[in-house]
Amino acid sequence: MFAASTQCKHWMFSNEEELNKLREAANTNHIQTYGKNIDAVAKYDFFLTPEEEKIMVKRFELHLRDFCKRFQPSMPRCVVGTAFHYFKRFYINNSVMNYHPKEIMVTCIYLACKVEEFNVSIQQFVANIKGDREKATDIILNNELLLMEQLNFHLSIHNPFRPVEGLLIDIKA
Repeated sequence: MFAASTQCKHWMFSNEEELNKLREAANTNHIQTYGKNIDAVAKYDFFLTPEEEKIMVKRFELHLRDFCKRFQPSMPRCVVGTAFHYFKRFYINNSVMNYHPKEIMVTCIYLACKVEEFNVSIQQFVANIKGDREKATDIILNNELLLMEQLNFHLSIHNPFRPVEGLLIDIKA
């Protein structure tokens, strides 16, 4: 089943260098689009390097984990795993300078809740967010289609949890 999945066909990479090239292309594309009139030497005074973007994404992965841990009602592991996949996939082909990681992070989590059938309404979801809940609702709903498009509508994720749980059941039996 996994071998025929979109995850295997489109989201498995042979090495980290391949991933880095895609991330660098997203970074370069942003800089070329918005830095046309800036001297080449001064560009990185105004824009993030690919390495700085990678660090920023890693930092927001920690925020994603913490948000999911604090979430009420308690969030299943498969939802957390799916949200991580969406977040990481999104920033393979997109720059953090184009889309704020905080906004994409909550959208990834909300979409993962839907896909993994963890039924929470948007009101229940944003109740877990600090700050303006109406604004958070607008951000999530406005970014949801963008996120799905950037994931090429490949929403099915094969998380490692089920096979491991099955193995543990087999070992106990």
